[in-house]
Amino acid sequence: MSGIKGTRAVDRRGRPLRDLRISVIDRCNFRCTYCMPAEVFGPGYPFLPPSALLSFAELTRLVRAFVALGVEKVRITGGEPLLRSGLERWIEDLAAIPEIRDIALTTNGVLLAKKAKALKAAGLRRVNVSLDSLDPVTFGRMNGRGTAPDVVLRGIEAAIDAGLQVKVNMVVKRGENERDILPMARYFKALGVTLRFIEFMDVGTANGWEMRDVVPSREILERIHAEMPLEPLEPAYYGEVAKRYRYKDGTAEVGFISSVTQAFCNTCTRARLSADGKLYTCLFAADGFDLRRLLREGADDETLRAAIRSVWAGRTDRYSELRLQATEAAQKAGAARKKIEMFYIGG
Repeated sequence: MSGIKGTRAVDRRGRPLRDLRISVIDRCNFRCTYCMPAEVFGPGYPFLPPSALLSFAELTRLVRAFVALGVEKVRITGGEPLLRSGLERWIEDLAAIPEIRDIALTTNGVLLAKKAKALKAAGLRRVNVSLDSLDPVTFGRMNGRGTAPDVVLRGIEAAIDAGLQVKVNMVVKRGENERDILPMARYFKALGVTLRFIEFMDVGTANGWEMRDVVPSREILERIHAEMPLEPLEPAYYGEVAKRYRYKDGTAEVGFISSVTQAFCNTCTRARLSADGKLYTCLFAADGFDLRRLLREGADDETLRAAIRSVWAGRTDRYSELRLQATEAAQKAGAARKKIEMFYIGG
């Protein structure tokens, strides 16, 4: 099945286009070792100039084109999206589009304490905050800036106080922070906040990914369950990325994003738009389709919709499934192939 089913775009494997992840900036105030290691992304790194970034007006036009093809959920990413000036006003524009059911944002939380109330007032519903350890030394090393976890925790508290739905994302890397799994689980269980564990992934080519550095979700689940019993939950919707569990005492949920050991390509409904307007159909893609060029050459809305529809209708991506089926040697070879960097496309 391919092309359009009604007005919704459907790819060659029958997956509908429903979610749009938009990177609004490629810069970040962290240098996380699994995303933007400081030795690669130093002071002289050539980030996108402001003229290359899509304006908010251009982004809104593209969002409306995606909505016409079935998109219902928008997630704002980066880089660090809260570095983009005027973001709150743009969220107001998105919130005025009736077909969008959900607007969310992923952030490292450093600026969240200052911005949470304004984001909520603008129409943001949910925020995912990245935090990989409660230990100041470990977290400072992993974020590459020496930033203490207290800064992020204050942002989380501000988001909760503002009425935003909050989830916390922890990337787990063998030899780096697996000892922090239980302390993180205990802390956010007590807070009643959902904590999601993300397997260390081979996104891009700069993070030195090796299979031996992956802590499988199953191992994390077993550690937590031995101390704080869990029970599985049914998916909340088609294409949900995280496998969800609830503490048996009902205090909170945990989730597991297992792209490496339990690939979920067969239900992936996510398109990704880079800050300079390239459309990617997979987090592990090498090349994107240049929508900015169409915009700036004066394409009308029908032309934009046709271009997006054509790209999605030809989509066959299933990188994580192929990686899962491969031998470890093939996985390492796959990690070395050209792939877009996470900071550029968003998570």
